[in-house]
Amino acid sequence: MQMSPTDPEVMPLGEGRPVIFGEVLFDTFEDGSAVLGGAPFNVAWHLQGFGLAPLFISRVGDDEPGARVLQTMRDWGMDTQGVQVDPDRPTGRVEVRIEGGQPSFDILPDQAYDFVEPQPAMEALDGAGAVLLYHGSLSARNEVSRGTLMQLRRRHARPVFVDVNLRPPWWTKERINELVSGARWVKLNDHELRALSGTPSGGLNESAAAYLHALGFELLIVADTVGAGDAFSAVTLYGLIRGWAASDTLQRAMEFAAQICRRRGATTTEHELYRGFQARWRGAGETE
Repeated sequence: MQMSPTDPEVMPLGEGRPVIFGEVLFDTFEDGSAVLGGAPFNVAWHLQGFGLAPLFISRVGDDEPGARVLQTMRDWGMDTQGVQVDPDRPTGRVEVRIEGGQPSFDILPDQAYDFVEPQPAMEALDGAGAVLLYHGSLSARNEVSRGTLMQLRRRHARPVFVDVNLRPPWWTKERINELVSGARWVKLNDHELRALSGTPSGGLNESAAAYLHALGFELLIVADTVGAGDAFSAVTLYGLIRGWAASDTLQRAMEFAAQICRRRGATTTEHELYRGFQARWRGAGETE
């Protein structure tokens, strides 16, 4: 796991709420079970656990899964005003199958989160007091949500964190590079870095340096966080907002991600887990 540059000076972003844009969906399994998730949703969930009151902008269907998403958010204390309800398209779903002992994923097209409309998204964001905007790459696979996202980025001019997730067939190198252009911070894994940087056989440091130079990020995080990438991203956002040193952010993000890996699923309702980490960080000099 690497962060480039090594340990830049990071200033706190000040008061405000993180805005999280992107998909919320259910992973559905062959036995009929379903697990609520989606990378941006999971990141927003963890930020709520840490008390940062994120604004989550997405879209669900006017269906039972959509109602379940909204009720689950309310039960966790999350703000639902940024979640639109689509009368025509279903709440996001990924079909998960086990083939040869390994899971395979079918990310269904034309889901509600692909059609986030700009006007209600703007209205939700206008009064949010946003301090940064986080989004992934999957949430921009469709032109409607992509257009809304880019409008939000232009209109509010907040620093942007892009979490790259290359999910075939929903990406091209050109579209991803266009999406991360203008971002202040970018997170990806080593395979994604090599695919996007055009240096498939070079060393990781060389690939990271080339990509950083080509697109001008302030911070490029190369992290392989299988099973806990969203937990890692959430603490990274926390550190950016608080102005932690990059080395502290990396260490704390890895520690929290490791704890999430010990639990079933990508999120938890254990309030004490979040409080315990915050108490530890305060003991190391973090302020409220």
